[in-house]
Amino acid sequence: MKVKNILPVLLFFTNLSFSIILSGDLYLPKNAGSGKLSALAISGPFGAVKEQSSGLYANEMAERGFIALAFDPSYTGESSGEPRNIASSDINSEDFSAAVDFLGLQKNVDREKIGIIGICGFDGFALNATAVDKRVKAVATTSMYDIPRVNSNGYNDKVTVEERTKTLETLNLQRWEDAEKGKPKYGSQPLPDKLTGDEPQFVKEYYDYYKTPRGFHSRSINSNGAWANTSSIGLTNIQILAHLKKISPRPMLLIAGENAHSRYMSEDIYKLASEPKELMIIPNAVHLDLYDKIDVIPFKKLEDFFRVNLK
Repeated sequence: MKVKNILPVLLFFTNLSFSIILSGDLYLPKNAGSGKLSALAISGPFGAVKEQSSGLYANEMAERGFIALAFDPSYTGESSGEPRNIASSDINSEDFSAAVDFLGLQKNVDREKIGIIGICGFDGFALNATAVDKRVKAVATTSMYDIPRVNSNGYNDKVTVEERTKTLETLNLQRWEDAEKGKPKYGSQPLPDKLTGDEPQFVKEYYDYYKTPRGFHSRSINSNGAWANTSSIGLTNIQILAHLKKISPRPMLLIAGENAHSRYMSEDIYKLASEPKELMIIPNAVHLDLYDKIDVIPFKKLEDFFRVNLK
């Protein structure tokens, strides 16, 4: 991972809607002066922690003059919430608004100049939050994943109704067991400790980030943990992107790799969204390149996008 040029401040703030204490790293521009600045709330990928991609993004944007907050979502990382390692469309969307709450209370932040960056699986939550939180003036996503869509339909929407029904039946039987024991059962790690070589290419790419020194972090579910099995039930029937058009007239920037297995999700969102919107395809890039490859992630484009639209 790139060495960060700005030392973040570890802090805690509250998701008031769900009484969860969130943990964040605040990155402040060097030589910022005494005036009020634009600010960004950043989170993702799904199952990652603030010390991974979101921290890298926050550092880079702070170097470009933005106050940037990378945070751990509810129930994960250093944020509170029990049981651990739970995902929720409404709570995770509200996490972004809680981050906006925090940023807007800082004396050096201009409340009229707050934006959001979502990475991978937190792109959908970022868009969902922006749709209803009119304080957010612009939103950008990279390597878009629509988590409820993938949970319900699988990659490229290939899961059949019968397959989905069988999965839900299995998960709901697990709920009986969880209810009897008073705690959830956790699944296997999202990624194996060793590859067999037969995995899909995108799994190999995930492994290369999360399970090696490149991106490994002990608190990251994708590196070193597991989701509660039944957590995925609520992610199968909530269309968090049903209100995309409510983001307009605020601008949206979607960034995807040309060779990313997830590219179709950014393209679909672009088709559904109202103007102003922009889809940027990064030549030759795969999904994971936009996690940490400084020479691939279009930070200059992100800087220009937010500098123009947070005004």
